[in-house]
Amino acid sequence: MAISAIGVGSGLPLDQLLNDLRASENIALQQIKSQQTDVQNRISAYGKIKSAFEAFQKAGEALGKEETFGAYKASTSAETFSATADTGAINGQYNLTVESLASTQTLVSQGLASRTDPNGTDGVLTFTFGDGTTKTLDLTGQDTSIDGIIQAINADESLGIQATVLNDGSASPYRLMLSSTETGTDAALTKIEVNGNTDGATSPLADLMNFGVAGSTVQEQAAKNAEITVNGITINSQTNTIEDAIEGVKLNLTEADPGVISTLSVNRDDGAAKSAVEAFVKSYNSLQSTIKSLTSYDVENQTGSALTGDSMARRIQNQAREVVNAFTTEGDVRTLSQMGITTNLTTGELTIDQDKLSTALSENVDDVKNLLSGPTGITARLEQAAQGILDTNGGLIASATNGAKRISERLQQQYESTSARIDSRMENYRRQFSALDGMLSQMNSLSSYLTQQLGMLDNLSNGNKE
Repeated sequence: MAISAIGVGSGLPLDQLLNDLRASENIALQQIKSQQTDVQNRISAYGKIKSAFEAFQKAGEALGKEETFGAYKASTSAETFSATADTGAINGQYNLTVESLASTQTLVSQGLASRTDPNGTDGVLTFTFGDGTTKTLDLTGQDTSIDGIIQAINADESLGIQATVLNDGSASPYRLMLSSTETGTDAALTKIEVNGNTDGATSPLADLMNFGVAGSTVQEQAAKNAEITVNGITINSQTNTIEDAIEGVKLNLTEADPGVISTLSVNRDDGAAKSAVEAFVKSYNSLQSTIKSLTSYDVENQTGSALTGDSMARRIQNQAREVVNAFTTEGDVRTLSQMGITTNLTTGELTIDQDKLSTALSENVDDVKNLLSGPTGITARLEQAAQGILDTNGGLIASATNGAKRISERLQQQYESTSARIDSRMENYRRQFSALDGMLSQMNSLSSYLTQQLGMLDNLSNGNKE
């Protein structure tokens, strides 16, 4: 009879012994697993520091942008225009009136009975514009019907013209309508000439489209230029966006209101600089907080964090501190503390005195700009530090991460080889225990047999005595 489990034949707890041996052998695997978990936690922690430093670097880049400092704000309550100002603007107040808006030109041809019948054969259209430029459209071998002309014009964006058809409901309802794609008189057509189009002795296409020449039947709604007055000075523009009327100010005209004066104010705006500084401080504090949490040690519970004792994390922390401790040797604002940014000695984080920051920006903006974004300023130092920290080839984080990944790979190989050795050893134990179980089972069977035989002999001996 086959033995279903080790120990059944012998009566010994061999299965339990095998399980205990397996548990003892698995301690080595658990130790490797624990090491793998620690390494993976380190890799994850490196990733967190990298993300925090990238945010710090990005905030530093914002400090170096030209538009961050010396910005200006244009403000008005007018409904006829809006305005924006750049760093080239100058403080000032202006009285502005939108006399007229720039508009596009529209040309409408005489009506035809059909929009699909050809208007003669072939033809070359020459368009002359208000700025003196000319452009041509060759319809040789092409459809000269209204629909064909519309398709040909709209297919050529370089013409600066859009075409469509109007239906006035009359006996000859179809009218070709051309519109300039840009506003102002420079973009308007001053002449359309048709050459090479024939239908016997006439030129139907010329009759339809000639404009600005004798005998033209094309109706025009003329283009207009925008006109504004600024402090009593009249300014004309081809478009409703005016960028050169007031230094550093861009005007977007939305509605004409002749004779009505609106006020436009242009003033220094340090909001962008303050926001950039606040974002920089926030990102620095976040980096320091991240590193602190990843390198801390719980004395009470005697447990460390993922990067407790990690030298790379400390190096990054120190380099970030060196960046914010940078200084210049010129001007009234040479350090962050002189513009209201100081280090909390307890937490290591930066704090901002908003009043001192506002004063520094309003009274010494050039010094602040030099400290933060000058050739040897904080932004430049941060970028230099970032190259050594974030570079994917040899940077501190990349090197540490790659080293940890190699350790993880070796641990996995060690885990697999150790697991294989344990499986082999346990199989040997199983075979040995199976053999022992079988031998003891046979011995037990023999012992039972002998006991039975001896009992029978004893019974026979007692019967003979009687």
